[in-house]
Amino acid sequence: MTRKQSRQVGFGRGYWEHFVDIEGVFCGGGFGGWRGGVAILGTWVYGLNIRFKFQSGFFKIRCYEMKQMTLFDLQAAKESTQNWFQSAMDFFDLKESPGWPDNFGSKFNGWIYTQSKCKIRTISLFSGGGGLDIAFHDIGFDIVESVEIEKKFADTLLLNSTIGKHLSGIKVVCKDIREYTPTEEKIDFIIGGPPCQTFSAAGARASGVNGIDDQRGTLFEEYVRILKHASPKGFLFENVYRIVGAQEGKPWKMIQEAFKSAGYKLFWRILDTADYGVPQHRERLIIVGVRDDAPFLFPSPTHGPDSKGNKPYYNAGMAVKGIDSSKCVIGINGRHGHLLSAIPPGLNYSFYTDRMGHPTPIFGWRSKFSDYLYKADPNTPVRTIKAQGGQYTGPFSWENRPFMLDEFKRLQTFPDNYELSGNRQTAIHQIGNSVPPQMARIMAIAIMNQVFNVNLPFVVQYLKQTDELGFRARKSSLTKIYTDKATESISNTHTVKKGVYQNEAGECRLHLTNQFQLIKQAKENSVEFEFDYDINYDRWTISCYNGQANDTAYSIFIKPSLSLKKIIHSKEIHLTSKDRKHSSILALWKFLELKLSELIHKDDLIQLFGYYQYKQVFNCEFIQVNEELFPKHFWTVASFVTRGVCVGQTLNVKEISSYYGVGTSELIDALKSLKSIGFEVRSNNTNQQIKEDNYLIPYSFPTLNERSLQRLTTL
Repeated sequence: MTRKQSRQVGFGRGYWEHFVDIEGVFCGGGFGGWRGGVAILGTWVYGLNIRFKFQSGFFKIRCYEMKQMTLFDLQAAKESTQNWFQSAMDFFDLKESPGWPDNFGSKFNGWIYTQSKCKIRTISLFSGGGGLDIAFHDIGFDIVESVEIEKKFADTLLLNSTIGKHLSGIKVVCKDIREYTPTEEKIDFIIGGPPCQTFSAAGARASGVNGIDDQRGTLFEEYVRILKHASPKGFLFENVYRIVGAQEGKPWKMIQEAFKSAGYKLFWRILDTADYGVPQHRERLIIVGVRDDAPFLFPSPTHGPDSKGNKPYYNAGMAVKGIDSSKCVIGINGRHGHLLSAIPPGLNYSFYTDRMGHPTPIFGWRSKFSDYLYKADPNTPVRTIKAQGGQYTGPFSWENRPFMLDEFKRLQTFPDNYELSGNRQTAIHQIGNSVPPQMARIMAIAIMNQVFNVNLPFVVQYLKQTDELGFRARKSSLTKIYTDKATESISNTHTVKKGVYQNEAGECRLHLTNQFQLIKQAKENSVEFEFDYDINYDRWTISCYNGQANDTAYSIFIKPSLSLKKIIHSKEIHLTSKDRKHSSILALWKFLELKLSELIHKDDLIQLFGYYQYKQVFNCEFIQVNEELFPKHFWTVASFVTRGVCVGQTLNVKEISSYYGVGTSELIDALKSLKSIGFEVRSNNTNQQIKEDNYLIPYSFPTLNERSLQRLTTL
C-alpha cells in the first residue's frame, strides 16, 4: 500500500475517527491491534498517520509508508539488537555523514509539520545562543518567546528568527528574567537552564562553589515563579552536574522542593551528550518536570557503549570533515604555544609531566585545568567546549591549530547555517554555554512522545529508572589510555635525556617589581637584590641580600621526596637571606623559579611542587637565625606558612590563630603582608564561596605573578 492509497472494509454502522502511529508487530488473521497497530486480512501493517473511520457501514483505513511483517519478523523484532535511533535514521533515509544532525533536525521538522494538528506552545528561558531553542523548534515545539538578558546573545536569536532562518517566527525578549512575565495566555511547556558558573569546576577549584550564595545561583527561583504563573504541562531544566553535590546538597534539595511546590513531579538524570549523537563529552544535569503525576523515562543512548548495538560515537574527525581549513594558521603563540605540536591527540598539558613519563617535565601533575593545551583526537568525541578561556584553552585541532568557528559549531551540533553574533570569542562563548542541539532534540522527542502523547514513526527505547549508564566508569579508565599514548609518543621521538644540566655558580643583580617580577633593568618602585648561587647535583644553594651584605637573617631548607629528586636531580635546596625585608622571601623564591625554568624547564613553582589539593611532595623548614631582629607576628606567621602548617585547607581564622600562637588581628595583618609579597591568600572578599572569617592559604611559597587576578584583590 503506498502513500495516499486507502482500503475500505465493510464493518458495522456508526462513526469513529482516530489518529495513531503504528508501533510494534502483530501476526494473525482478522481485525485486531497491538500498541497502536492494526491487522488487516491477516497481514500486519505499520507506518504513519493511520486514520480509522467507521461511517455508513464501512471501515476506512488511510496510512502512509506502510510495510508488512511476518511471523518470522515478529520473532526477530523481539530479539533485535538494532539501535532505536538507527531506525529513526532509516525512516528519514539518512546516513551519518559529516553534519548529519542538521539533516536529522530538518527531516524531523518536515515530518512533524505535516503530522501535527496541535501546537506545543513553549517558552525558552535563559536562551543564550539558542541550543535548546534550535532543538525544540526542530522537533515541532512552537517557541512563542525566547528570553535572554545578554544583548549579544539575544542578537543571535534575532538574526535567526527572521523569515526563512532556522528559528523563524520566534519572538525574542531581551530582558532580565527577574523583570519578565510571560505575555502569552496559554503555555504548554518551558525550557531553559539558568547560568551555571556558580556551580562550575572553576568554582570547585577555588575552595568549593558559590552556588546559592551567588545571586546567579538563585535564578532557578525565577524559573519556578514563571512556572507557577504559566502553569504549563511540563518543563525541562538543564544545568551542570555539580549542582547535585554542591554545598553538601543544599542547593539541590532547594531546587527540587521549589519545583515540587509548583506542582511538578521531577525526573532527572546526569547524562553525557556524546551518548546522544554529539561529538563532544559533556556531562549535564537534565530535569524534566510533569504535572498530573504522569511518568517520564529518559531515552536510551543513541551512541556509544551504552547504546543498543554499541553504535559508535559520532567522532570529532567526522564532525568537521569537509570544512575548509586551508587558510588556518598552524600553531599558537605565547610561551607555551610551541608545546602543542608534540602533544599526542587526546592529551593535554599533562603530557609534559613526570607522571606521564616525560623526560623533561614542565608542568606539575594536575596543576592546570584539563583543557589547558588540550588537543582533540579525531577518532573520539572532544572534551567539553568551554564558554570562556585563555590563550591555551582547548580543544585545539589535531592539526596543531585552533579550531575554526564553523568547526566549533559542528562539534556542538549547531546547524551550519546558524548565525552567531559578535566576534570569534563572543561566538565561542555562546556555543560553550549552550546545550548541544542534537542531545536536546533527543530529549524533545522523548517529551513529545510521553508528555504530549504524540506518536512517532519509530519506536523510542527508554531507560528504566534503575538502569545505570557507564560514562563515569569509562572516564576513570582514561588515565591509563593517556599514559600509554604518552609513552608511545615519547619512545618515538628524540627528546632531551633526563638529568642533563651543567653545574653552575655565580652572582647577579636583579630588580624585584611590585608586580612580582625579577628583571634586569630597574623600574619605578622596584627593589634591587644581589644573588649568589651554586647549583649542582648535590644541592642548590641560593642567597640574596640588598646592598651591604650582612650575616644570615633566615634560611629555608627544602627536602624533596624521592620522586621530586628525580625531577630536580638534586638532594636538597637551600635558600638564604641576608636581608630582613619582607620582600626578600619573594626575591628568593622568584630566583629559584627562574633557575627552575632555565635548567629543568619548569614553568613556575607550582609545576615543580604540585597543585595544592594533592599530597605535598616536599618538606620545607624555615629557620630564623636571630628572632629578636624581626617584627614578631609577620615572621612567626611566615615561618608556619613556609613549613606548610594550615596550608592547603580552608580554616576559620581562630583555628589558624591557635595553630600559629598569634592573635586573630595580628594573623590577619600578617596574611595581608604575605599577600602583598606574592603569597596567595583567599578569603570571602577574594572568593565568595569561602565563608566569612575563613581563610585558605593554598601554597607555602609565593605563587602570584603579573598575570594573577588575585594580586588585584584585597583580604
